Amino acid sequence: MKTTNYYNTFIEVADDCPVTKAEIPPVRGEKTIANIEFELLIDNPYEFTSDDVLFHVHAAKRQLKSKEFELEREKFFSKGQACFRSSPLTKRYGWGAHFDGDGMMAIYAVESDEYQQFTKDKGLKQVKAMRSKKA
Repeated sequence: MKTTNYYNTFIEVADDCPVTKAEIPPVRGEKTIANIEFELLIDNPYEFTSDDVLFHVHAAKRQLKSKEFELEREKFFSKGQACFRSSPLTKRYGWGAHFDGDGMMAIYAVESDEYQQFTKDKGLKQVKAMRSKKA
């Protein structure tokens, strides 16, 4: 099974992120990937891994029943998935993602003191979210 989990890592917002202050993804009709990720992470810091969040989005978008989760999760991760560096939260909406030693994650607004502390933490692997446009 493939994984998207990070450990002791901080994902900074993308270099071409259009905001300098984090935004809550707007809800317009059906919930987007950004809406689902944001709601899950803002209310539950350090309760989920990246794999958990990505599968939750997959399950929500496909309206899977909980009894289908185990088999569907196995199928979902049998092939590679884009990691959280490609999340709209880190690319577009100004949220950094911190992963602790157990792989559990939380998001932090780009303008927050916590975000700044994570960017300077030499004990964390520092990575950038993927750019939206090619350089």
